[in-house]
Amino acid sequence: MASASQPHSSFPARPYNNIRNPPPAAFGTQSQPALALRQKSQLERERLERERLSKENQAQIQQPGAPPAAPMNILSDEQREEINEAFGLFDNDKDQRIDYHEFKVALKALGFDLPKPEILTLLTTHGIAPDAAPRPGGVRDPNVPPGRLLLTLPSFQSIASNLIAQRDPRDEILRAFALFDSDDKGMITLEDLRRVARELGEGLEEDELVAMIEEFDLEGKGGVGRDEFIQICMG
Repeated sequence: MASASQPHSSFPARPYNNIRNPPPAAFGTQSQPALALRQKSQLERERLERERLSKENQAQIQQPGAPPAAPMNILSDEQREEINEAFGLFDNDKDQRIDYHEFKVALKALGFDLPKPEILTLLTTHGIAPDAAPRPGGVRDPNVPPGRLLLTLPSFQSIASNLIAQRDPRDEILRAFALFDSDDKGMITLEDLRRVARELGEGLEEDELVAMIEEFDLEGKGGVGRDEFIQICMG
């Protein structure tokens, strides 16, 4: 039997002081159906901490005259996978290069809705001409307009890695909150959890979902508010 101090599978741990009224059994389970929802908050918290430590370590380890660390190396495995998946998803012709429109939507899928001038600047800096060999750092034909340039996978990885490394941790958390609160009402309700569980194909029981809301709805308003969600993720 799970102890009263164990967390629900979908949110980070929070200690219980009243052992006479422990949380429902669902809070102590580590069943496979509940794992995916738990990762939405727990992995987010771990990832933010890894990013912070990576930035500190990079500043301390970097030696004078040494080349900068490869951007992808400072990210978590999950973040690297997200970058590669975004590129592969929008590389429609699978030629390992993406154009302006594919680049824009791939970044948007990662949470970066950059304006057109910034997209064109990145293409000017990192892009290659359509007839160039698919290699990073290819010499660009100055006669090719920025909007017609292409990005290789390594160039996209470098751009996306730098954007992620510079992102405000609160922005990451609020983006995760918005995935639950799809209609922008300011809190995650029981219906939101039902929807996410369906989308993930998770067979969570109704009492598990209810228990999740009750445990972290500190104000008794029927849902987990934005500030409460930030506290959960930031610990």
